Amino acid sequence: MSITHRLTLGFALTLAAVTTHAQTGWPEKEDLKFGFIKLTDMVPLAIAYERGYFEDEGLFVELEAQANWRVLLERVITGDLDGAHMLAGQPLGSTVGFGTEAHIVTAFTMDLNGNACTMSNEVWEAMKPNLNVVDGKPVHPNSAEALIPVIQERRNQGQPFNLGMVFPVSTHNYELRYWLASAGIHPGYYAPESGDISGQLEADVLISVTPPPQMPATLESGTIDGYCVGEPWNQQAVFRGIGVPVITDYDIRNNVAEKVFGVSNEWAEQYPNTHVRVVKALIRAGHWLDANNNANRPEAAQIISQPYYVGADYEVIANSMTGVFEFEKGDVREAPDFNVFFRYHATYPYYSDAVWYLTQMRRWGQIPDTMPDAWYMEMAEKVFLPEVYQQAARELIAEGKLSSNDFPDFATETGYRAVDHTTFIDGIVFDGQQPNAYLQQFEIGKQ
Repeated sequence: MSITHRLTLGFALTLAAVTTHAQTGWPEKEDLKFGFIKLTDMVPLAIAYERGYFEDEGLFVELEAQANWRVLLERVITGDLDGAHMLAGQPLGSTVGFGTEAHIVTAFTMDLNGNACTMSNEVWEAMKPNLNVVDGKPVHPNSAEALIPVIQERRNQGQPFNLGMVFPVSTHNYELRYWLASAGIHPGYYAPESGDISGQLEADVLISVTPPPQMPATLESGTIDGYCVGEPWNQQAVFRGIGVPVITDYDIRNNVAEKVFGVSNEWAEQYPNTHVRVVKALIRAGHWLDANNNANRPEAAQIISQPYYVGADYEVIANSMTGVFEFEKGDVREAPDFNVFFRYHATYPYYSDAVWYLTQMRRWGQIPDTMPDAWYMEMAEKVFLPEVYQQAARELIAEGKLSSNDFPDFATETGYRAVDHTTFIDGIVFDGQQPNAYLQQFEIGKQ
């Protein structure tokens, strides 16, 4: 459902707004429509809208929910949408030609973390005897080894073990596969060179696509046995009593770009001033969301609980967004970094995050050939645009809206995070400048 009310600039711009316009120049395009999927991590768009940050940049913005990730991407490509809340893998997958082929770019990371893997009540009960338990509660993180007897029992009965994720190049697909493979469970390969894009070659489990808002209902119907998705659709399963989140993505791999704001490269080249101004508004939204130890999160959760944003109950959204996460009913645990929107330089488009996604595309066969390290870096630089982000950040600093301490040191920033910034459930270390050496460490996966 579209937001019907629109931002207005009023009769005249304030002096502060005039000062803002002096640096970048007026937006080439003022009327904009941005798409999103009904997930908690669309919230930077909602906050930039509701708090007038787009208005401060001279932009008239409409936000519109999309049916699924494929439709969203296609509408950005065709120009029906000026930009959108995207899976971090979508601009990369499109640009390298997996699935829909188009040059999509991003200059803004919307968040880090924010996903979980949920299993049906039946699967959870079968897993529990295989878990470490203290004081009646499982010790987190839960290894996927606990699933092996469950999968084997299904196989003995001649039945598949079915799992859902939201899109082939989604974080959720790669996190789910990473978690399974870390326990020796083969999640299957893609073979686009031979026309097989099911991702189920040599698989011990069958992973398929389900749109995020449909995950709980699909689980309840028995069509899938579990899924990996963003919020609020894991907590929704808990509230409805139909499933149990067994691990969050923070424990599978943490602090890598989750969603990004994506535009076509053609759009970015045609409207450079507009692009910088959009990024400025989104940076301010991210900063507000993490300010004062997440003090603004309850207000943000209330905003996006409205039907034209996420449309889930406030209590469900707040359960993860305000620093806690509920696993089995009543098992509520502290999770301050379950959603990160600004700290750890979350909004900066790091090349190393792009490289990690490309390694996962290669690991599971979406990139069919072994590529040299230089190729990974070239693709990262083609898709992720820190130069646009830096321009936006410098203007916010000059305007006094944010401090230089809020950002990386642009004079020394390489675009590659420190190797200890991200930890993985299997203990393997990721160096974004050595992607092939990283891939060679896995027992399951292509190199």
